Amino acid sequence: MPGIDKLPIEETLEDSPQTRSLLGVFEEDAAAISNYINQLFQAMHRIYDAQNELSAATHLTSKLLKEYEKQRFPLGGDDEVMTSTLQQFAKVIDELSSCHAVLSTQLADAMMFPITQFKERDLKEILTLKEVFQIASNDHDAAITRYSRLSKRKENEKIKAEVTEDVYTSRKKQHQTMMHYFCALNTLQYKKKISLLEPLLGYMQAQISFFKMGSENLTEQLEEFLTNIGTSVQNVRREMDCEVENMQQTIEDLEVASDPLYLPDPDPIKFPAHRNLTRKAGYLNARNKTGLVSSSWERQFYFTQGGNLMSQARGDVAGGLVMDIDNCSVMAVDCEDRRYCFQITSFDGKKSSILQAESKKDYEEWICTINNISKQIYLSENPEEIAARVNQSALEAVTPSPSFQQRHESMRPAVQSRPPAVRTSSTGSLGSDSAALSALSLDSLVAPDTPIQFDIISPVSEDLPGQAKSSGQSGRRTNPFGESGGSKPETEDSILHQLFIVRFLGSMEVKSDESPDVVYETMRQILAARAIHNVFRMTESHLLVTCDCLKLIDPQTQVTRLRFPLPNVVLYATHQENKRLFGFVLRTSGGRVESYQTSICYIFESNNEGEKICDSVGLAKQIAFHAELDLEEQSRLIAASSRSNQSSTEGQFVVLSSSQSEDSDLGEDGKKKRESEA
Repeated sequence: MPGIDKLPIEETLEDSPQTRSLLGVFEEDAAAISNYINQLFQAMHRIYDAQNELSAATHLTSKLLKEYEKQRFPLGGDDEVMTSTLQQFAKVIDELSSCHAVLSTQLADAMMFPITQFKERDLKEILTLKEVFQIASNDHDAAITRYSRLSKRKENEKIKAEVTEDVYTSRKKQHQTMMHYFCALNTLQYKKKISLLEPLLGYMQAQISFFKMGSENLTEQLEEFLTNIGTSVQNVRREMDCEVENMQQTIEDLEVASDPLYLPDPDPIKFPAHRNLTRKAGYLNARNKTGLVSSSWERQFYFTQGGNLMSQARGDVAGGLVMDIDNCSVMAVDCEDRRYCFQITSFDGKKSSILQAESKKDYEEWICTINNISKQIYLSENPEEIAARVNQSALEAVTPSPSFQQRHESMRPAVQSRPPAVRTSSTGSLGSDSAALSALSLDSLVAPDTPIQFDIISPVSEDLPGQAKSSGQSGRRTNPFGESGGSKPETEDSILHQLFIVRFLGSMEVKSDESPDVVYETMRQILAARAIHNVFRMTESHLLVTCDCLKLIDPQTQVTRLRFPLPNVVLYATHQENKRLFGFVLRTSGGRVESYQTSICYIFESNNEGEKICDSVGLAKQIAFHAELDLEEQSRLIAASSRSNQSSTEGQFVVLSSSQSEDSDLGEDGKKKRESEA
């Protein structure tokens, strides 16, 4: 090792400034050593603590493995192979725990003890000597100062002797303290190297000893055992991977097959009810009377077991008997507040229960199944064939109501005219018309110098061009849920109310309203203009879709900002890539030139997919179209009835006139005779 710098002990009596300066350098070095040793001590202490924790954790692991055979797993069963394997592992881990305990002891003796001694003894000794030296130096300086102030008069001999003795004592004390302090600082340079190397040497020797003990314990027999266990683990892993792959394939198949079944009321045409069942299970809502006229509904899992109807609440271990359904009666009932309800009455009529199914399919299947069970078909050898014979009688209890579309299918004329709106999506095609329009230039869709409106200018007070405002419309709050208030809302009679959160991006006048390319080009120009002019603010509104109109409603005040009549919405589409963007074209009268129809394209951004909003608008237009057909049919019937009533009135008038002329011919006597005969 290179030579070590030392403090000159011979110059301690002189106490020159050079000596004091060199002492300051050694003191700075001692402080740096103390700081570094504290950090190293903390790191080594963490190693020691981790080793103790590892030793305790290894011992606990061995203990738990030994207790495996005492566990009672619900699905495990008695697996002797697994139990014996874990016992062997517990034995090996117990030996490793002993090795870890020995390693912890060696680390405490060979690593932690030397560095702790250096930190607690040597470094603290340096600090103590530094304080003592500082005190002695201050005392010596004070004694020298008093000695320098002695007078020349002889009467001060006594004081002079005392001061001289004080200087002698303080100088001796400073000299001795300074020599010991210098010696300790010089020794610290050697102890620094010892305190760094000795703990590391002890740590490495302890680790080597630990590895030797582990090598001795891990014999060839144990290595063979571990090899066999590794092979078994790989076999189990391959079996698990194969099973997971099969389950994933099953999940994919079930997802595809069950996608229509996620609907609460699937299409009965695609998924017809099974009417030959003698067993059924599923969730039903049971009606419970809570008062004379009040009732509550409780959802539970119901299932049939032989001739009994059972129910089981979620979390219960087993089900309970609801009713004996042998020879019972079941029928569909009409509940005021619920659909798909049926009533089961026991054979003696003393007990009945009203249940509600989730869908029409379940509703019919429950009625048919209970009908089959009530006739004790489940006791026969082939219950499904016998149930097919009585299936017709079970269908009489089912009274499905025709859907909205079925009601209007019967009332439609033979040749149905297409609704005026064009519905398209990002992947849809409009045939030859769309292909012809797409071949046109972009200038034929949107004029190059058309101004763009980025915001709704004046909520409520501003009307669209050619759009009349009713007397009570301005400033009136619109209830998006159709609840009646002080005055009857204009959308109260609408059967469709769907609310969406949208943000208005902009609007501009367009030249054509026959192709979705108009909407796409308008989106492109508005987004490009926003990017060029750094327009980032967007007005958030609630878009209410009804059978009469589209409304933009202020989310804070519930005031109608803009109203778009549904017949004027002639085109609507979503963006081809960004499904959150959608727009529609509104055809209005009274634009830049009077008596001239203009088309304005409005572009919005939605939180949901714009496809859903377009579907809602399409549904509203279909409902409005069917309602218009109904209105025309009713007008035709009323006109025919009016003509029939008018013909009947004219006939009665002719008879009355003839009778009056006869009365005038008969005279007074003839009239009295006719009245008596009447």
